[in-house]
Amino acid sequence: MKTIRIIVWTILMAPFCLQAQDKKGADTTEISVKIITSKKDSVIITGNGQPWVKASRVKNVTTSWFSIDLGFANFVDNTLYTDAATQAFAPGATDSWLDLRSGKSVNVNIWLLSQKINMVRHVLNLKYSLGLELNNYRFKNPVRLNPRPATDAAIPAVVYLDEAPGRTYKKSKLAADYLTLPVMLNVSFPVKNRKVVEVNRKNVRIKASKEFGFSAGISAGYLYSARNKYINSDEGKHKFKDDFSLNPWKISYVGEVNLGYLGVYGSFATKSMFKRGLDLTPYTVGVRVGL
Repeated sequence: MKTIRIIVWTILMAPFCLQAQDKKGADTTEISVKIITSKKDSVIITGNGQPWVKASRVKNVTTSWFSIDLGFANFVDNTLYTDAATQAFAPGATDSWLDLRSGKSVNVNIWLLSQKINMVRHVLNLKYSLGLELNNYRFKNPVRLNPRPATDAAIPAVVYLDEAPGRTYKKSKLAADYLTLPVMLNVSFPVKNRKVVEVNRKNVRIKASKEFGFSAGISAGYLYSARNKYINSDEGKHKFKDDFSLNPWKISYVGEVNLGYLGVYGSFATKSMFKRGLDLTPYTVGVRVGL
């Protein structure tokens, strides 16, 4: 009977012993946290002040309102200068007439609006922009373009070389400005979206990671302004506005590489910038600021 009472007593007391053991071994560590919310993110601050960022969901459409390109403008000259049409358009022209001052022939692009649309996991995107493409071609020789060519000629003379005795030139350039819309496929490499820069009682500063990747596509530009400007020793400064038989539309292959804070870009037109006479295919290359 004594043995039976011991067994029954053990069975009845077992739950209480296990409960006491659980209370003794339980993890009672407490962590106090504070959540600070900025405009786009939630920042969790632990008891020791360590911040974590819970970033908001990446948008499927991102918009940038301003960026600028600074680069060089040039062209590939495929003109056949012995051709009758070329000589009618630029009488006496040779293959050295239109040589450029490469360091002073510049391209500036001002992008007013750029958007990127997610297509595949925010890695493959459709990117397009709207902006102004400004090209200045500085000639080594005293090249002038006639804003009022003879209208009775089948191919009126537009380009000529000023060979007036004793006259020297300080500047001779052709400016061609376009309203441009590039459309590209963009590949972005995955990076961390955001990081905490500074946390205090009132403010949370969160810095977005810069984009790394590349884009390629095509652009369409409409010529809205063209002018020939020159400065010489006896006539001074003159500027003439005209289309100078330039093509009103410029279609180009375009590409860019994003390197975080900066990027590089390039473009190459599909055909000559002139409608007749000269076969000059323009291209640009440079650096992009404000991606």
